[in-house]
Amino acid sequence: MSLPVAARIARRELRGGLRGFYVFLACLALGVAAIAAVGSVRESIEGGLMREGAVLLGGDAEMTLTYRFASDEERAWMEGVSDALSEVVDFRSMIAVTRDGETERGLTQVKAVDDAYPLYGAVALDPPLPLDQAIAGNGAVMERVLADRLGLRPGDSFRLGTGDYTLSAVLAREPDGAGDGFGLGPRLILRTAALEPSGLLAPGTLYEVKYRLKLPPGHDIAALEREAETRFADRGVRWRDARNGAPGMTRFVDRMASFLVLVGLAGLAVGGVGVSAAVRSYIDGKTEVIATLKTLGAEGRTILAAYLIQIGVLAGLGIGLGLVLGAVLPLAAGPLIEPRLPVPADFTVHARPLIEAAIYGVLTALLFTLWPLARTEEVRAAALFRDASGRVRAWPRPRYVAATAGLAFLLIGVATAFSGVPKLALWAAAGILGALGLLVLAAAALRLIARRSARARALRGRTALRLAMGAVGGPGGETQSVVLSLGLGLSILAAVGQIDWNLRSAIQQELPDRAPSYFVVDIQPDQLDGFLNRLNRDPGVSRVETAPMMRGVITRINGRPAREVAGDHWVVTGDRGVTYAAEPPANTVVTDGLWWPSDYDGPPQISFAREEAEEIGLKLGDEITVNILGRDIPATVTSFREVDFSTAGIGFVMTMDPAAVQGAPHTHIATIYAEPSAEAAILRDLASAYPNITAIRVKDAIDRVAEVLAGLAAAIAYGASATLVTGVIVLIGAAAAGQRTRIFEAAVLKTVGAVRGQILAYFALRSAMLGAAAGVVAIFAGGIAGWAVMRFVMEGSYRFEPVSALAIVLGGALATLIAGLVFAWRPLAARPARVLRARE
Repeated sequence: MSLPVAARIARRELRGGLRGFYVFLACLALGVAAIAAVGSVRESIEGGLMREGAVLLGGDAEMTLTYRFASDEERAWMEGVSDALSEVVDFRSMIAVTRDGETERGLTQVKAVDDAYPLYGAVALDPPLPLDQAIAGNGAVMERVLADRLGLRPGDSFRLGTGDYTLSAVLAREPDGAGDGFGLGPRLILRTAALEPSGLLAPGTLYEVKYRLKLPPGHDIAALEREAETRFADRGVRWRDARNGAPGMTRFVDRMASFLVLVGLAGLAVGGVGVSAAVRSYIDGKTEVIATLKTLGAEGRTILAAYLIQIGVLAGLGIGLGLVLGAVLPLAAGPLIEPRLPVPADFTVHARPLIEAAIYGVLTALLFTLWPLARTEEVRAAALFRDASGRVRAWPRPRYVAATAGLAFLLIGVATAFSGVPKLALWAAAGILGALGLLVLAAAALRLIARRSARARALRGRTALRLAMGAVGGPGGETQSVVLSLGLGLSILAAVGQIDWNLRSAIQQELPDRAPSYFVVDIQPDQLDGFLNRLNRDPGVSRVETAPMMRGVITRINGRPAREVAGDHWVVTGDRGVTYAAEPPANTVVTDGLWWPSDYDGPPQISFAREEAEEIGLKLGDEITVNILGRDIPATVTSFREVDFSTAGIGFVMTMDPAAVQGAPHTHIATIYAEPSAEAAILRDLASAYPNITAIRVKDAIDRVAEVLAGLAAAIAYGASATLVTGVIVLIGAAAAGQRTRIFEAAVLKTVGAVRGQILAYFALRSAMLGAAAGVVAIFAGGIAGWAVMRFVMEGSYRFEPVSALAIVLGGALATLIAGLVFAWRPLAARPARVLRARE
């Protein structure tokens, strides 16, 4: 093989311009642009998170305690290693506003701060004034959504617990808001000293105290973290630092971007179908040229290299266009996106996502062009002189099949490495390959059914329908290209529709039927009897469940640090609810081991949630050390039990024997199941009698979660829409490529007496049948994908949703119908004599 000769042939072929390659370029450019744009947005957000980590966290480092303030020793160490120290108390409570004898209440997330807050950044208020002035004395600021809900304006009074406070300004922005994570209520900020009249920080009340440290220049944050964890290993202190100032937001951005990149890969797969079809059509048009070259002595490998170079140059052009689009789009959309983000973003050109997108583009171009290019070796020189030798075998030589498989595995490996979520990438790749395989089989089945139906007696006299069946089932044509490209795009949309509907259904329909009306926290032990008396005599209350609760941190498992054993499992990454019980609560199912006797007074024992125990590798007899209020309690795991967290009822990962936590300050929690008509009176009476308790309306919490999921579903739908756009481009390309064939068909049909209406009906039926077939297969593939995600990722139930499925079928049929009709006008206008003479 002579590369210089191949390069010369390729250069001369390229002189013909880009005709026939517009779909090729558009598919590659769109797929690469989508992946590059998503990666650039992720890189921009991560850059902002990294740059503003200290601002988002509220300090260079943060040490968090539950139920207590720092001891003198702990505070002295923090002051010794830092230039400045800020103390922030964080908890949930209820705000009450009384007007004309009526009291309105709202849930809020309280942040009580000291004079040093904020160490970094600035609090923005409306009207503008310094924070220390706004929260002087009994002054407070709150988010606008809470103020509007309660009808408060600056200067108005409200009650928090048993204390009275004045709204000084509306909170427009808090610099450390994103670092605080997800909250069920809007923010309220006031001085810690002003909390004393409220009575909200009683012993056992659930609150956290966060100590933010401003460290001196040149500090070694890793060494400081090790020292803090060693010095305070047994005191329940949790450490965070500015290297990951908003971990929840970082995880969300990473997972969301990874998922969207995988959707973008699906778009590249759709585009790959178009790329393959475009190359196949181009090579078919070059049969005479290839035969001539072989007649003149060119080797098959030289010809393959020539067209591979040509396609490589065009692929480089398409990838380059995609990279430019992927770099420019985030810059153009940055001013619109950034104000909507809860975190700062650094919108600029980032090299890494562009390199990743280019690698994806190169591998996709090779994967989908090698197979059709390999057909050049099958073209014989005799094809120049007669058509008898024209057909080539469907499968190329084994080495090209092996190379194609190797490229597919390499692309999957790259996606696995780049996505950051290997398991998700592998499952997504399996899903895309499965969908493509299913669509290939569907296209073959459709051709077989159409071919047989075209000869059926029932179609005699129905000329347009019979012709459409024959065209769909005949050799060549656009059946496989349309079903593959449009079907894969519709499959992704169908899966998104099914997942979105099932999530909304689970949140809005299934949970409220089982969930309590209110989840109540911070009930003091001496308030429990009165609390229950009020509810038990209310006919609108069907059930009340209560349990004692304290918060604890799992510090060690079998003597080893918990993180070493369980990794980043959610059970060991923060403090968790702990309860105690002498006997198993009602409806408790102990799956393994035995519950302690009701009068047990021996070494501490613990019952652990079965599923979470399996996930972190716990066995009966293991020892868990739980830090509660600074005291380490080593307890032996003696039983596992089923815990269903999906009902929004009371559920604890850990239940201890009463003697293990005897004397520890604690409060009680409760769930109230009541009729909707009784909810307002319950909240009014309980909040008036016990101002310190916090009642969380479960429906409101569910609505907050639904808002987040709705945004997630919308983002995924936008990504899937980009895939569908690529599919439509491939569809248009297939319709355009088949226009010459349709002109000849129209000429023949006119010659034998067909009128324009019959020909148009034939074209329309053929297009609609292909689109509907793609839609039907997409429903099946999307339904399987939706079931898999709901069952194995969301761990929920799945029900098929027919409305979006019907829309998918109709949408597929309509898309192909429009494309077919757009490219039908020229064939309808063709003159038979001119067309047939040109074929002589």
